[in-house]
Amino acid sequence: MARIIFVLNGPNLNLLGTREPEVYGHDTLDDIAERMEDRGREIGVEIDLRQSNHEGHLVDWIHEAASRGATAVILNPGGLTHTSVALHDAIKAVTVPVIEVHLSNPHAREAFRHKSFVAPAARGTIAGFGADGYLLALDAAARL
Repeated sequence: MARIIFVLNGPNLNLLGTREPEVYGHDTLDDIAERMEDRGREIGVEIDLRQSNHEGHLVDWIHEAASRGATAVILNPGGLTHTSVALHDAIKAVTVPVIEVHLSNPHAREAFRHKSFVAPAARGTIAGFGADGYLLALDAAARL
């Protein structure tokens, strides 16, 4: 059975490449998916990349990752980082490790972005490295 890593993306990440490229870069989510799938093949893991603007979908997908025996979840919760007790609780409810990832560095931005409800439940956080952060998270997830 192939090892699988879920890569879950929250609100507005479907707009990558056009939304505030000075903050989030010029890569689209499809560009990131392609790079991750290439890297996944190199290291022997299957990537299941998804995006939703709805918090409940992300919660359901975290549960699904656990029930399918995923190696890990890489989660970019977008703006839900700073508001979602539901994501925090979903991560705490499962045994699959979750790595939080952010394209920008939330601590270098507005004060309201400095608090993450996800970070205390996650195995670790990678932030501020643009699209490369996803690949850093993938390498870390594959070693778990």
